[in-house]
Amino acid sequence: MQKYYVKHADGTLTTHYGVVPGTAASGVPSASAASAALPAALPAALPTALPTSSALPAALPSVRAVYAAPPKAAQASGAVYAAPRAGAGASLVAQPITTRASAQSVASVQTVMSQPTVTKIVQPTVAKTSAPITLVGNSNMATLWPLYEAKMKREGLNDAAIAAFKYNFSVLTSGQNTMIPESSISPVESLPSYESMDVVLVVLKLNGGLGTGMGLEKAKSLLPVKQGYTFLDLIAQQVESMKDAFGTNVKFMLMNSFSTSSDTLDALAKYPNLGTGSDLEFVQNKAPKVTEEDLKPATWAANPENEWCPPGHGDLYPAMVGSGTLDRLLMQGIKYMFVSNSDNLGATLDLKLLSYFASTKAPFMMEVATRTDADKKGGHLAKDNKTGGLLLRETAQCPDEDEKEFQNVAKYKFFNTNNLWVDLEALADQFQKSGGALPLPVMKNAKTVDPRDKKSTKVLQLETAMGAAISCFPGATAVVIPRTRFAPVKTTNDLLALRSDAYQLTPDFRIELDAKREGVPPNVKLDGAYKFVDAMDGMIPNGPPSLIDCKKLVIEGPIVFSPGVTISGEVTIKNASSEKKAVAPGVYTDTTITL
Repeated sequence: MQKYYVKHADGTLTTHYGVVPGTAASGVPSASAASAALPAALPAALPTALPTSSALPAALPSVRAVYAAPPKAAQASGAVYAAPRAGAGASLVAQPITTRASAQSVASVQTVMSQPTVTKIVQPTVAKTSAPITLVGNSNMATLWPLYEAKMKREGLNDAAIAAFKYNFSVLTSGQNTMIPESSISPVESLPSYESMDVVLVVLKLNGGLGTGMGLEKAKSLLPVKQGYTFLDLIAQQVESMKDAFGTNVKFMLMNSFSTSSDTLDALAKYPNLGTGSDLEFVQNKAPKVTEEDLKPATWAANPENEWCPPGHGDLYPAMVGSGTLDRLLMQGIKYMFVSNSDNLGATLDLKLLSYFASTKAPFMMEVATRTDADKKGGHLAKDNKTGGLLLRETAQCPDEDEKEFQNVAKYKFFNTNNLWVDLEALADQFQKSGGALPLPVMKNAKTVDPRDKKSTKVLQLETAMGAAISCFPGATAVVIPRTRFAPVKTTNDLLALRSDAYQLTPDFRIELDAKREGVPPNVKLDGAYKFVDAMDGMIPNGPPSLIDCKKLVIEGPIVFSPGVTISGEVTIKNASSEKKAVAPGVYTDTTITL
């Protein structure tokens, strides 16, 4: 794919991705292609508006010149320049590909397009050189890396996945400190807020999770959440509503895992307008586990699949590159991406936020919410004392001695909702500048090679977070949003509240807290016996109790709700026996019920 600049008759300059007019798809000029692409002359009357497509049409009467880089005064000769979007290490000797006749009046645009004139064709020189990433590891890296490279190639992983793991492993072998100590950061004092804003996009959902923590063996997004609709149903309906409301063809994509891809595509077959195949999804990569003792690739003959692990949702970026998704989106003229978790039904496309993001010209924007005591153990936003930029500090990156400050929600006020806005052109440029692997902060997670066998080999899983990319983009920013845009379903506690009348399904298929709740969700704490969805469903065979006026609900022991139960204020329901007992119909307000 090629990036080039188009200079128009009015002096404006626009950026495009695709095949340069007058060149073949490979980026090498073609006489026939050039002849078909360039008009002989320009019309006297130029059109008042240009197409917004990323690919230039066969002829654009108002185009004066095309350049590989923003043209300087010395280049204003009408020559066409092209720069192949090759991998890291490619270089270009910028030479004119074509020059054309000077402007002259013609009767019509059709006349111009039917009488092209090409006077010169020169092939650009592209140097094909390898571009290994810069390593930060020690001599141990040189010894061990070939083992991992060979293993990943045997598994069929693409170059982007290998480059990403190579960087992570080099961080490990170098002994580089992966903690973010208190001394190196400062609180973020203020950010633009959602309320302060005035009113060519892809909406992407992370959909790699199986929901095993809730007892599921399939994609978590296939779980029914409201009025019989699954997460995927609601997301698909939201996209359709957006298309209708905005009068535009909003593009939608999923990043699936190998475990979720098949079930997800089957479920979305009833929404053919969303797309199919690689136009709808790409699949995240996998990474090898590292033996903790000697840092060699972990092996587990009993089940070789246990030798691999997910690389964290920071894999979004190399997965987009390795699958060709990033290039395809850019060639389709898509500049911005809004990405969020599939289980966060509050994360819908908001044109107000899109407009703000575009106006800032920032390469990356994170939606953050104000931390409360309930959020103190989660990651927070901070300012890097060294660079002055923003960074994300997760629990795994906090030294033990800084834990108290980490949990200080008055000091570190904001947490990452994982709703992110990304300029795709900036992402592509950053990949080229960084040698094919974004230098995301690496997190080490100590595990056993067989998660069900605590006596199996101790391993390290190297992971990255997609929100951590905020530190990879100079000029990245963040914005404070209402908590209504952060409504994830992580446990059956969340699911019970979501299914209750405390949340309402809007006509455009968004799920919102009832206005009566004033933005505060009910606090639900179920007995551990209801950790899995099937057990929780058995507790509410007639549907959930009314929680619209509930502040807190605690369930202890086996119970079943009868129809017509209303919970108001703070209510605890206890059953000390092992026999399931029913909660009778009625209104329960600020009380403890012992069955």
